[in-house]
This record gives sequence, C-alpha cells and structure tokens, in this order.
Amino acid sequence: MTSPTEIRTQVFIIDDDDSVRRGLARLVREGGHAIETFASAESFLEALPPAFSQPTCAVIDLQMPGLGGLELQERLCARDRPCSVVFMSGNGSIEATVRAMRGGAVTFLTKPIHDEDLLTAINEGLEAHRRRLSSSMQTDEILRRIATLSDREKETMAWVITGALNKQIAGALDIAERTVKAHRSKVMEKMGVVSVAELVRLCDAAGFSKPE
Repeated sequence: MTSPTEIRTQVFIIDDDDSVRRGLARLVREGGHAIETFASAESFLEALPPAFSQPTCAVIDLQMPGLGGLELQERLCARDRPCSVVFMSGNGSIEATVRAMRGGAVTFLTKPIHDEDLLTAINEGLEAHRRRLSSSMQTDEILRRIATLSDREKETMAWVITGALNKQIAGALDIAERTVKAHRSKVMEKMGVVSVAELVRLCDAAGFSKPE
C-alpha cells in the first residue's frame, strides 16, 4: 500500500491492441504503479492534465491508426515537464528507432516484449522523469525568489555574480558604495544564500543573465 507521503508513480499504456493493453496493464500494476490504458493517441491526449505533477512514463506503440507513436511523442515533448516515453513495436524500422531515441525516448522494445525488459525500461523512465520534475521545481523556486527582488537589487545581483567588488558595482550603477552594500545584503537575504558561490549557482540554474 502506498503511504501518504510516498510519491505515486503513473504509467500510461497506449496501444490499439486490446490484448496487449490488458496484458501490459496487469504486469505494470503488479509492479506497484498506477496504470491507465488508451486505445489511441488521440484519446490519451484528451485525458491528460495540463502538466505532469508526479513521475510518469508513457509506453507507446509505434504504429496506431490515426496519430502514430512518433507524432504522439512530439506532442508530449512540447508540453511542460514532459513525461518519459518507452516505445514498443512489432516491426519498427531503424529510421523510426533513431527518430524515437533522438526525441528522448528511454528505449525502443520489440514485441513480443519480455516482462523484465519492460519493467526495467519503465523504472528507468520514471526515475528520469522524477529527476526532471525535481529540477523543474527547484528552478521554479529560484525564479520565485528572483521575483521578490527590486529592479535595483536585480541589477546589483547581476554584477555580484560576476565577482565584481562593491566599489566596482557602485561605479557601474552610478550609486554610492554603501547603497550597493545595502542592496547586496538584501539580495543575499531574499535569495536565501550566504555566499556568492551559492548565488552564482542559483542564478545559473535559473538562467539569470550577467551584465554585458
């Protein structure tokens, strides 16, 4: 049973073959993951939330009526925090395999699929998506902190992360050195850091630019 604090994992099976969906769903459920199945890419896309909030992996058949597996992968990659993708096919070409892997697929499994191979691929996908979600949430928090800075504090921070001295920053911004010190102190407080090295790491993670 999943504990209240445990992060639930979600697996989607998208395949137009009823027997394949039932068999894979049973296997994945026994692996301890929440599972939903879909007979088409279109029905899967209609059911998705705006963004994934838990580790998620989609197991997608390459060839399906309507929207195919590779086209579905492209749609997923365009979303915020895209989930991991595992492909499966009975007759996938080398070209399709290369395209899938370039699109970020975890792996490409050939039917009939061994249970252990599928579960291993799904677990790799869930772990990769878990890391992606964690990184994204950390970036969101850094951006939230940056948003609390005033315009002048942001200007000061941009110079601080270059390693510039207070006197140099004062000259560049045409303000008093004591004012720079005050802004610098506020920046460190609001960003929740105690060293310039920490500040540089956060700014790099958020893509905060240094001055030209």
